[in-house]
Formats: sequence, C-alpha cells, structure tokens
Amino acid sequence: MSKTVNTNSSKLRSLISKNGTFAAPGVFSPSTALIAKEAGFECMYFSGAAFANLLGLPDLGVTALTEVTDAVNKIASKVDLPLIVDADTGFGEAVNVSRTVNELKKAGAAAIHIEDQVMPKRCGHLSGKEIVPPEEMVKKIIAAKQASRADLVVIARTDAAAVEGLDGAIKRSKLYIKAGADMIFPDALETKEEFLRFSKEVPVPLIANMTEFGKTPYFTVKQFSEMHYKFVLFPVTAFRAAMKAVENAFNEIAKKGTQKGILKKLMTRREFYELSDYYSYERLDKEIARKAKRLTSAN
Repeated sequence: MSKTVNTNSSKLRSLISKNGTFAAPGVFSPSTALIAKEAGFECMYFSGAAFANLLGLPDLGVTALTEVTDAVNKIASKVDLPLIVDADTGFGEAVNVSRTVNELKKAGAAAIHIEDQVMPKRCGHLSGKEIVPPEEMVKKIIAAKQASRADLVVIARTDAAAVEGLDGAIKRSKLYIKAGADMIFPDALETKEEFLRFSKEVPVPLIANMTEFGKTPYFTVKQFSEMHYKFVLFPVTAFRAAMKAVENAFNEIAKKGTQKGILKKLMTRREFYELSDYYSYERLDKEIARKAKRLTSAN
C-alpha cells in the first residue's frame, strides 16, 4: 500500500511543480471518480461536506475517521488520479491527527487538509465560524508532517479571514508554513483583491474553493490561475447535480407513474457498463468457465 500512496503523492507533487492551475472536482464514490477521470481531470477532491451529505448528515464534522478512510480507500483503489482529502479538523487533537494521517496514507490519499476551526466546524462559507488559537493548529500541522514522512502533501486550511480579517489569515498562514504545511487553503475569500493579496504574501502553493452559493464570486480556473492558485476545488458540484437529478426523476415518477419522459436525461445501461468495465468482467467469467470445462471434461 505504501507504494501506491507514494505514487499518488508523487503524482500530486508533480502537478504542483508544473505551470498552470488544476481543477479538482469533488468526488464522493468510485463511480463519480471514474467519471472525473473520463472527463480528463488530473486530480480529484474528496469533500467532507459532500460525503457527510451523502450519508444524510450535516457538514458539521460529525463523520467518523473510519467512515472517511473506508470511502477514500474505495475511491483510491479504483481510480489512480491523486486524491486530495478533506480531513476536517483532523478528527481530534494533535495525537489524533497523527492517526488520521496514518490511516489516510494507508487508504490511498495523496494529500489531506486540516482546518483551524473549532468543533463542531461549519461550512467555510457560512457565518458564525470560530477558530482555534494558532498554537493548537500549529500542533496539528507538526503532528501531520511527522506522521506523513513525505508520503502525503499536508495542506493547512484557514478560516481566519471571516473571523480575524485577511491580515489575520495571512499571519496565521505564515505561521502554518513554519510549522511545515506544504500548501495553504484560505477559505471563503470574497474578492479578487483578497485572492491577489493573499497569493502575493503567502509564499507556498495555494488552493481556492470554488463552491456554489458561497461567499466567493464565480471565478473561472483561468482567472484563479492569473491570481496564482495551484488547485481549484469544486467540492459539492457533482453531489448537488446528482441530488437535483434524483429529485427531478422521483418527482417525474410520482407525478406520471413512468420514467419514459426522462430517458434522455439518464445514463444508459451501456454507458454505465463501459464506465464500470463490465465487459472485461464478463470476458473473465467466460474465460474461467472455458478453462474449468476443459479441466473437468478431461477427467
């Protein structure tokens, strides 16, 4: 497993070293990860919000480490794109962060980010957030780096801009870099000027969050590239699209008693079979059956 983790981390570090900016779509299952790869993305993002919502839970950090590692393992074992994993506040204090890093390394993550919010954390684009003292976050970053042993890219997310202002977020980020953070993720910045100033003053690769219905304007990946951000996350876009499609499909059936009117909006059987590599499993089954038949008929 360590070889796979190192490979995933190396792929992500290779992207970091390249020119340009990379979009990281939010995936929440192996099937969505397969679609991301088919669409041509070079990395993916496992959103804590999308995963919690998938389980019917609010985005308040209430998922368990075991649930997250199990989901990450299923995705990383199926799709070989580097996966950036949202680890919320690290699932506890500094000693817990060490275990979080070790478990997510084994699960196949290429990177994790931990944030400086107080539990229960909130979506970064909601009001009323609270953040921990800088020393507490620094301890978590140190623990993450020591446990990583270069197998994971360690990303520090700061929600300080909404609480302490942009100056506070920049000050904290520089401290987090001294503690060992490989990248910084300033969440919920609100203007082009804020993004530009942050990238000018924080001297490591940066991540931007392009979520829907939040505080950040709808900048394109190209615009984020011009503002010097390395990765742009689209954390819950796929989940929201899927949920709206399910809602529409169920309402159609409830109203008309048939799905016939929305067939063109559905992925076909063949399309999903091709996505899930169904036909190779079918060929394997037939090959095994032929070999078994030859062996049994010879006796």
